[in-house]
Amino acid sequence: MYAIIEDSGSQIKVSKDDVIKIDHRDIADDQKTIEFDRVLLVGSGDSSTIGAPYVEGAKVTAEILSQERDDKITVIKFKRRKGYQRKKGHRQQIIKVKVTDISTG
Repeated sequence: MYAIIEDSGSQIKVSKDDVIKIDHRDIADDQKTIEFDRVLLVGSGDSSTIGAPYVEGAKVTAEILSQERDDKITVIKFKRRKGYQRKKGHRQQIIKVKVTDISTG
């Protein structure tokens, strides 16, 4: 069974036991799980249920593994023959989660 969820403006295809990276959000220190209720599609084998825009009653439950920072991205601005160069680095804060359950409602 698999599902396509929407999180922070991006669509992610997940199935049970997948480990995914999602954007950082404020969560309590004692919170162990997170639920995604914006499910766009739920599929199993040849059959699938497509939402309009979301599947009614479907949700994906995931276990929070860690809160960390992603790999560094280097942003370079450059204009030729003008002597203009800028180099800047950025590390996005992320949450690693493991999908534990996909329910169709």
